[in-house]
Amino acid sequence: MTKPPNPALLFDIDGTLADTDVIHLKAFNHVFAPYDHQFDKARYKQDIQGFTNEAIGNRFFPDMSDAEKKAITDQKEAAFRDMSQTGLEPITGLLALMDWADAHDIPMAAVTNAPRANADHILNAIGAYHRFKTIVIAGELAHGKPHPLPYLEGLSRLGATAENTMAFEDSRTGLQSSVAAGIESIGIMTSLTPDEMAQTGASYACARYDDAGLWERIHARFSQYLKTN
Repeated sequence: MTKPPNPALLFDIDGTLADTDVIHLKAFNHVFAPYDHQFDKARYKQDIQGFTNEAIGNRFFPDMSDAEKKAITDQKEAAFRDMSQTGLEPITGLLALMDWADAHDIPMAAVTNAPRANADHILNAIGAYHRFKTIVIAGELAHGKPHPLPYLEGLSRLGATAENTMAFEDSRTGLQSSVAAGIESIGIMTSLTPDEMAQTGASYACARYDDAGLWERIHARFSQYLKTN
């Protein structure tokens, strides 16, 4: 049997590998309060979750210079890292999925709108940094999510094809990005509902990585490849 093109698993980080939204919400409220911006869960999900810091700065501080916007969002990210020094845990079943991928030589990449300092912090905190062949930081590209470029970059770096790849996301912007890149996308329900994820293009939604339905999809997606091992 001819071996199919290289497969891959692509993961967002925040809310997908670890449930970080509560800490991010706290950090945003702490840093943005002096500027008369406060967020509840609904506003956070609608206006902040999944967006790049550049987009957030432009939305909430339109009259400030780029340097001023960056200083505020950098302060927020530093507050997040300080608030999450302890307590970050991988979502249930994640490390077992990564073990499975490693056993079958399926490479993994992290694809995130988070700044590199946050990505490194979270991946190290949950013991997953070494599992990824590459980490795609959207802020280092011409476009961040919801543009497909971050996921297309992830595919390119791994030498993978969208048809043989699966992506995991938790936000609307992330799902828009992965779906636009042509990748089957799984929604991890740390904030959105299954209906919200389906409306954004997720083929399946689950709360954790040991979900039986998810594993049925994983085996179906990669069965042709696995038979060649």
